[in-house]
Amino acid sequence: MNPIGTKTIQTERLLLRPFQLEDASAMFKNWSSDAEVTHYLTWLPHESVEVTKENLKRWVDGYQNPLQFKWAIVFNNEVVGSIDVVHLEEKLDAVEIGYALSRKCWEKGIMTEALIAVIDYLLEEAGCNRVAARHDVNNPASGKVMLKAGMTYEGTLRQYGKNNQGICDMAYYSIIKADRLK
Repeated sequence: MNPIGTKTIQTERLLLRPFQLEDASAMFKNWSSDAEVTHYLTWLPHESVEVTKENLKRWVDGYQNPLQFKWAIVFNNEVVGSIDVVHLEEKLDAVEIGYALSRKCWEKGIMTEALIAVIDYLLEEAGCNRVAARHDVNNPASGKVMLKAGMTYEGTLRQYGKNNQGICDMAYYSIIKADRLK
């Protein structure tokens, strides 16, 4: 794996870039305070913009680590979501991705576009061999994003995850470099 960290990525409609401390207000307004967005996530909605600022400070400080991959999703000049590597297995050149997106951007292909760009970056530039993602089976919309991004459904692990709804079944998806050669 190439320790190249988070570089800015431009897509047709999106700018994926490192977070900045100034993103706190937009993050709080657009998704970190929204109980519907965080419903299936592992962290609770932020109760104040101060909580969001504390998280952003850790994220921004984390960019010193060249194995941190964490992007702000910018759509129409507004930070509307996040996409990042939530787990990394350096010996296997494998990562797992997580993401969150403002409700106002749901069902517009924005997360699929962001996920495709990040997968491309991780496989082609960061030297990953495997990019995976998972979702609570009660959140099938997330699985549709993964499929549209070219990932393959691998199976469901029963009672293998925990999120804001409690212990849950998790559906797993992945894409590997060899998939690109088919």
